[in-house]
Amino acid sequence: MNKAVLHRVEVPMKAPFTTAHGAIGSREVIIVELEDDKGRRGYGEIAAFSSPFYTEETVTTAWHIAKDFLLPSLNEKDATRIFRTVQGHPMAKAGIEQALFDLKAKREGRSLSEYIGGTRKEVAAGGVISLSGDPKKELRTLKQAGFQRAKVKVERGREKEQLQALREEDASFPLMIDGNGAYESPDELLPLDEFKLLMIEQPFRSGDFRKHRHLQKKMNTPICLDESIRSFEDAVQAMEFKACRILNVKLSRVGGWSEALQIHDRAVNEDMPLWCGGMVETGIGKAHSLALASLPSFTLPGDLSGSDRYFEKDIIKDPISLEGGFIRVPEGPGIGVEPDFGYMESVTKDRWFQRY
Repeated sequence: MNKAVLHRVEVPMKAPFTTAHGAIGSREVIIVELEDDKGRRGYGEIAAFSSPFYTEETVTTAWHIAKDFLLPSLNEKDATRIFRTVQGHPMAKAGIEQALFDLKAKREGRSLSEYIGGTRKEVAAGGVISLSGDPKKELRTLKQAGFQRAKVKVERGREKEQLQALREEDASFPLMIDGNGAYESPDELLPLDEFKLLMIEQPFRSGDFRKHRHLQKKMNTPICLDESIRSFEDAVQAMEFKACRILNVKLSRVGGWSEALQIHDRAVNEDMPLWCGGMVETGIGKAHSLALASLPSFTLPGDLSGSDRYFEKDIIKDPISLEGGFIRVPEGPGIGVEPDFGYMESVTKDRWFQRY
């Protein structure tokens, strides 16, 4: 008899992480644990946030959908079809599918990276500069740690001022900005070409391919889509519509491994560079992201960092470490990391399980 367990955890953060939508002082996520009849366990992470600032999903809605709809009808051999009977909720689906992929790779005695066709043993890491600290100081910290690019969480109307300060600190370090869908007009962003940014990520609201295309036609700076890409079909539309030159892929946002792998294969055909976005995940979600970033089309530094970047203590036994600007892709079976059950128990707010 197989078993599914949901762990609702809340992990304290070193310092609040601030974006245009607000600050996060602790990270609440759902860890999905699937155990087969041989006692092997696969782990995934439902990385929805506590409030619906990023997408409409929250930890509470994802808990409900996973517990009451997805897991009760789970069939490993036909999970994709079962997921299609529930509209939306990609993060809930992604966490469950992550656990399935981890379990399948472990059954074959292979790392998850090898199981999905990854080619890199280590991946380049990019850091994030939030709105809560001193941007210049944060940039120096990122550079000293070896990060290979910085993503700046800008405040609308002050982006030129913020970027000018960072360019005074370092005129050539690779910088990008994250619009988080806060902008309304392409004219607001055209002056930013002068800063020679690596990219501008998701300046307009999710789903507005028309406005992104209009901006990309006018700007030399590559536009990257994030929140707009919630499925393989969204990615195809963005490519065919020429709404961007780069795609950010997050397993949680696109609904899991099946969708992400389809996006990757299409990007290979379209010669579209990809990078792996971050969700301020724990080590479980980060290990899945590292496997994703090991695929051939992920050519740009991702939002990947060590376990100590955001948390005083991660929920995995052996921390993920940044070394010389790179993070090694775990080589052990499956995701290659194991939960620290003692610590995870101490930060668990709720737990649910069922046999299936």
